Amino acid sequence: MTDRSARRDELGHALRALDDRVDAACRDAGRRRDDVHVVVVTKYFPRSDVDLLLELGVRDLGENKAQEAQAKLVDEGALPADVRVHFVGQLQSNKAALVAGFADVVHSVDRPKIVRALAKGAGEGHDLTALIQVDLDGEDPGRGGAAPGAVIELGDQVVESGLRLGGVMAVAPRGADPAEAFARLQDLSARLREAHPEAKIVSAGMSSDLEQAIAHGATHLRVGSAILGSRESHR
Repeated sequence: MTDRSARRDELGHALRALDDRVDAACRDAGRRRDDVHVVVVTKYFPRSDVDLLLELGVRDLGENKAQEAQAKLVDEGALPADVRVHFVGQLQSNKAALVAGFADVVHSVDRPKIVRALAKGAGEGHDLTALIQVDLDGEDPGRGGAAPGAVIELGDQVVESGLRLGGVMAVAPRGADPAEAFARLQDLSARLREAHPEAKIVSAGMSSDLEQAIAHGATHLRVGSAILGSRESHR
């Protein structure tokens, strides 16, 4: 068996195992499996892994770093038209135009400056969806996110900018109960939908806490290590 075949088998097995986890979590939560989507985060992994994931049916890819994503997902060859690229990392305003050029969904919109920069970068004819990243911690500014009280106003600004408002995103605080954090995000999502009914996406849950996220309304899971393995050897 070639290295490529072995890696394909490895990724296929991991995708099936993850699908079993998501199926079970949806059953436990009384939710439809079709309402939960997996974004495979390929940060630090090569384009060869991306191509194998595409062969295996993955159509939602996530990246954290603007320049890495541009190099891997654009410069190394165009992706199929039905693939959705999700930018899930913290975004600096000076990289927003770059990200707006290749991303379909940006999960980390947390301040008006980012809204304006993405709208300018997207320009006419590019349907870019923005998710408002919510800071559920308040003690770790390095992780980004808008204060919960600022979500509605920021959502208004996204709509006014011409971007598509998709919903909300959050990362569970370190050391906290993820179920409690995702319950708060679910409440904020409901409040945002009162003002903007189209904002239905709840991006929450990663490899370690996806069950809790599904139990509290997550529609999109950002999963990397459970599928691709440890990133440390790929840095």
